[in-house]
Amino acid sequence: MKVLVCISHVPDTTSKINFTADNSAFDKNGVQYVINPYDEFGLTRAVWLKEKQGASITVLNVGNKETEPTLRKALAIGADTAIRVEADPTDAFFVAQQIAAVAKEGGYDMIIAGRESIDYNGGQVPGMVAALLGWPFVNACVGMEVNGDSYDFVREIDGGKEKLSASAPFVVGGQKGLVEEKDLRIPNMRGIMQARTKPLEVKAPVEAANKTQTGAFSKPAPKSAVKMVDAENMAELVRMLHEEAKVI
Repeated sequence: MKVLVCISHVPDTTSKINFTADNSAFDKNGVQYVINPYDEFGLTRAVWLKEKQGASITVLNVGNKETEPTLRKALAIGADTAIRVEADPTDAFFVAQQIAAVAKEGGYDMIIAGRESIDYNGGQVPGMVAALLGWPFVNACVGMEVNGDSYDFVREIDGGKEKLSASAPFVVGGQKGLVEEKDLRIPNMRGIMQARTKPLEVKAPVEAANKTQTGAFSKPAPKSAVKMVDAENMAELVRMLHEEAKVI
């Protein structure tokens, strides 16, 4: 069983976000990067498949050399090998084409990715990869179990959950629930030392055109100042909620 886990290199949620070049580019100065949390849930599930089913795990990132520490962390968590496609991930379709090309070449049984990355929150790549490969796709996946030659899935839908089954190969867009936060693996010293010697292959990107381009970034509007209302002045509170906040 060969598992390909897609890893996004994203800013830590505590990082201060700024933009440069007249708000057309992300400012990377002083930003700490981590494995995309949704991808980490998928990686942890893949490690479970390795322990229970003897799966081999390859982690894949489309990015520049600066993403290699993130891939090394994934190797320390339990992946066997890593691949980095030497390209700037500027467009979801471009990234999906790179992942699909690696998948076709590597003969993988499944691809596990986060349902979205926490930087751009596009939520497009896993579905595009499945479409390019012609594989079944389970998005918003919160459960995956091996059932003989097939797999049983649980995914979140509006108002509830849906149970599905599929045979390999397939693509999973995972999220919290695929594993719980308490089950996430923290690399130990042995894993960190082993990760230094595990294979990390750098591939040239396949020719693919970007379908979109970034025009500009903007931050959310700053929160307005708090207005205090006297506890006895209920009429004024109702007026403000109705006329100013427009919530009633």
